[in-house]
Amino acid sequence: MLMSIIAPIILIVLIIWLIITNIRIVPQAHAYVVERLGAYHSTWQVGLHFKIPLIDKVAKKVSLKEHVIDFPPQPVITKDNVTIEIDTVVYFQITDPKLYAYGVENPMAAIENLTATTLRNIIGELELDGTLTSREHINGKIRVVLDEATDAWGIKINRVEVKNINPPRDIQMAMEKQMRAERERREAILRAEGEKKSAILIAEGNKEAVILEAEAAKQSAIKAAEGEAEAIRMVQKATADGLRMLSEANPTQEVLTIKSLDAFQAAADGKATKLIIPSEIQSIAGLASSLSEIIKDPARTGSERAARPDSPKIEK
Repeated sequence: MLMSIIAPIILIVLIIWLIITNIRIVPQAHAYVVERLGAYHSTWQVGLHFKIPLIDKVAKKVSLKEHVIDFPPQPVITKDNVTIEIDTVVYFQITDPKLYAYGVENPMAAIENLTATTLRNIIGELELDGTLTSREHINGKIRVVLDEATDAWGIKINRVEVKNINPPRDIQMAMEKQMRAERERREAILRAEGEKKSAILIAEGNKEAVILEAEAAKQSAIKAAEGEAEAIRMVQKATADGLRMLSEANPTQEVLTIKSLDAFQAAADGKATKLIIPSEIQSIAGLASSLSEIIKDPARTGSERAARPDSPKIEK
C-alpha cells in the first residue's frame, strides 16, 4: 500500500525535475546552438526555451558581443631585411553561431595564425621607414584579408589595429640620432629665418621712419611758406586798404605834407646808413625851419639874417 503511494510521488517529482532542468533562458546578446541526437537542430535566440530531455543538447553557447583579442608580438622581416616585432589587436563579432560552432575547430587560434601570416606578407613588401609610417595601410590590408577568410566561420572582423612596432635597439638608437639631427637642422633653419625677418623688419622700420621724417619736414616747410605768404598778403591787403581809405577821404595838400614828414621821420629812425631825401621834403623842411626862427624872434632884422651865411633863403 505504501509503495503504491510513494511510486507515483517519485514519478511526479522526477517529471518536474526533468522539466525544470530542461528549461533554458537565453540572455541578451547570446545564442545557443542546439543539437538533437548529435546533429545540428536549431539556434536559440534571446528568451525562454525547452529542450527534450536526453534528446536535445546545448552544443555551444555563443556570445554575440564584440570581442577583442590582443595577440602577442610577432617577429617579421621588412623588405630591407630588418627584423621587427609587431603586436596587433583584432576586434571581431560573431554573426552566425552555427558557422562559428562548426566552421573551425579553434576560431581564436585560427584568427591569430591568419593575422600573423598576413602581417608577414604585408611587412615583407615594405621597408622599415614605410612600415613605421604606414599603420593605416597595414591595418586596412589585414582587416580585408581576415574578413574574407572568417566569413566561412561566421565571424565579422570590424577593426584591426597595429598596437606596437618595435625595431631592434641599435635601429632605435640610429633613428633617435637621425631625428635629433633633423630637429637641430630645423631649429637652425627657423632661427636663421627669424633673424632674417627681424633684420628685414628693422630695415623697413628705419626706411619708413626716414620717409616720415622727410614728409614731416616737407609739410613743415610748406606750412611755413604758406604762413609767410599769408602774412605778406595780409600786409599788402592792409596797405591797399589804407591807400583806398586815404583816396576815398580826398586829403588836402597839408595832410599829405604832414604824412610825408611822418614817413621821413620813421625812415630817419631806422638803422640805414644812407637816406635819399626827395627835393620836395628838403624844401618843406627848410621852410619849416625858417618859419620857426621868425616866430621865435620877430624883431630880428633882415640884415642880421643876411649876415648868417647858413640862413636859408625863402623864395616865393
